[in-house]
Amino acid sequence: MAASLFIDLDGNPLHESSVLGYGRTGVVIRRDNLVIKTPLRYFWSSDSDVEANMEVIAREQGIFARFNSLPKQTVDGIVPCVGLLPDAIQLIYMANGDLRTYLQKKENKSSRAVQLTWFRQMARALTQVHAARVLAADIATRNFLLDADLSVKICDFSEASLLPLEIAMETADDGGFSVQTDIGQLGAVMYEVVTGQRCDFDLFKGGIPDDGRAIWLPRDSLPSTDGLWLGPIIEKCWVKGGFQNADALLRALDSVDLERNEEVHPEKSQST
Repeated sequence: MAASLFIDLDGNPLHESSVLGYGRTGVVIRRDNLVIKTPLRYFWSSDSDVEANMEVIAREQGIFARFNSLPKQTVDGIVPCVGLLPDAIQLIYMANGDLRTYLQKKENKSSRAVQLTWFRQMARALTQVHAARVLAADIATRNFLLDADLSVKICDFSEASLLPLEIAMETADDGGFSVQTDIGQLGAVMYEVVTGQRCDFDLFKGGIPDDGRAIWLPRDSLPSTDGLWLGPIIEKCWVKGGFQNADALLRALDSVDLERNEEVHPEKSQST
């Protein structure tokens, strides 16, 4: 069994077959029906690098602790956390992996009905995240996981912000990140699923400004949605304030009529 480039915090090598993935600060390994996220550590990592990654895991643990303090039905769009260990997070294993990898396999063609189901699940999950007073801040196809039945759940809160419970989410701002930037990123996810082309709603696309704040993307830095299925909804995600919150986005997705291939506007249908 080949060893990977990663080692655990005790200096033991992690076997390649057990590593499901890794990011900038964490590595995810499988243990039976669980996955364990631990601080990223290479053989050559410095102590300061490892300490910084441990701090990120600790912050993410706080976010999962917030989710776990809430009724299960109010956070069922989030990958369940079943354990918070010293310097590690235990999550339920999602059998079909992350959405980006799933979509890159040619045999995994998704119908519009499946895509719409995913988008509704995503918007509902984001509504739950915001209701818990959390800003996700890093919403991408790689951060949605698929269960055995292909239902989608959001994971990875390593970039997220844990906000006070009394805060008003629609006006909350943490370094430029907000409910609106989360919705903008989710629009990019929908674009990628619909077109098969990656779309990054990168709030630091022009570089990190002196004050370190994220900057809303100018519209011309994003692709056209003209003629695209669900294009008007995606477009609205990319207009700051287009959707007041994730629940408004969910309502728009719920109004989509697949047979007519359009968004139903209740106020219009009532007047006809």
